[in-house]
Amino acid sequence: MAAFDEMHGGQGPDACRAAYGKLKRWLDTTPRDVFDARRSQAELFFRRIGITFAVYGDAETTERLIPFDIIPRVITKPEWEKVETGLKQRVKALNLFLADLYGPQTALKAGIVPPELILKNEHYRLEMQGIAVPHGIYCHIAGIDLVRVDEDTFYVLEDNARTPSGVSYMLENREVMMRLFPELFAQHRVAPVENYPDALLATLRSVAPNSGKKDPTVALLTPGQFNSAYYEHSFLADQLGVELVEASDLFVREDRVYMRTTEGPKRLDVLYRRIDDDFLDPLAFRPDSVLGVPGLFSAYQAGNITLANAVGTGIADDKAVYTYMPEIIRFFLDEEPILKNVPTWRCREEEALRYVLDHLHELVVKEVNGSGGYGMLVGPHATKDQIETFRRKLKHDPAGFIAQPTLALSTCPTFVASGVAPRHVDLRPFVLSGADEIRVVPGGLTRVALKDGSLVVNSSQGGGTKDTWVLDG
Repeated sequence: MAAFDEMHGGQGPDACRAAYGKLKRWLDTTPRDVFDARRSQAELFFRRIGITFAVYGDAETTERLIPFDIIPRVITKPEWEKVETGLKQRVKALNLFLADLYGPQTALKAGIVPPELILKNEHYRLEMQGIAVPHGIYCHIAGIDLVRVDEDTFYVLEDNARTPSGVSYMLENREVMMRLFPELFAQHRVAPVENYPDALLATLRSVAPNSGKKDPTVALLTPGQFNSAYYEHSFLADQLGVELVEASDLFVREDRVYMRTTEGPKRLDVLYRRIDDDFLDPLAFRPDSVLGVPGLFSAYQAGNITLANAVGTGIADDKAVYTYMPEIIRFFLDEEPILKNVPTWRCREEEALRYVLDHLHELVVKEVNGSGGYGMLVGPHATKDQIETFRRKLKHDPAGFIAQPTLALSTCPTFVASGVAPRHVDLRPFVLSGADEIRVVPGGLTRVALKDGSLVVNSSQGGGTKDTWVLDG
């Protein structure tokens, strides 16, 4: 199956879809040296502001720039409206599912999701059972990964409901594009993304405990400067106008959380935490954690602070749970999914396992708890040894894997060493769930596989990013 070309529409190099008309004319008439100069300027900009990510286990370096492609991805307003509606539906169902999971568990009792898949899952938090989280919202910030396969179809590749990252790159990509290509923006009506921090702050304040405070106090909790996403933590705290705090900056007294300031203790209402559940509170979870705040979970249980995202949302990141999302949407909303899942084989099921073992050379096999492009097999590009290694893994622990067909991810024009060429892309839009509404920033983060023919877009695996333009009219 050939990949859908988002600029040409599969009609040859001279054809062009309407959304890309002005951009194609610009690409055809702009000299190569202009592209080279603008790319160098973009790299200089990112180096100057220090927008890097850490790579653990790399012998050469621990800090890298994520490669940035200077050619934007373009999505029309009608295309985006369908995607946005589907995202809101999916995240609404996710929140209802999580509330049910840690409450009456009607979905498990009805057989919508196998109970053992949840109750034996490492991300299921028994400690959350029966806790009424503020406003009933568990997943305040979600990053839903999408892939496009044809003119009309976006599939959901996976749900990121625990601590989704990447929004800082979306915002910085837009800023550098506006600096470097004002002439392109003058030709297009591009929906803004720079209001995301305001939308995020409004979302976080809306889910504060009902304490009667007019302006709830929000802070962002980071593991510290050695975390791979520390740049984003610092960037977002600055954009939100809230304090960036570590565990040593906080303490709990009488089930209330306080922040140490030069003017004395200040009570917190909402903590946007970028620390995994295990490390949040050494009294409740891992006793050896030095990243957490002793007593934080007790304050949370008492309803005196909102944690965003809620403890226990990681269950929604599980790729086996993902396979049941269509049934979850139907069960909780009585609606058909607007955005469909990628067809998936659950290796925990005997018949599916047999099929996967017989077709490993054709399929993508993923660990249900894997992330970042690690722990996966891309069958058509794997060696015989890699396939046999995965065969042994599957036989040893079939429940730990799912398999999917090798999708022909859509391509977008990308500036590479040989010039402008198509490269495969995915899309991570960011969905904000507050007490008042669900908000979706128009576009999101487009990740691009810079290697010719590669389908792996993750930055840790050599992928890059590009600006995503939703045409506003």
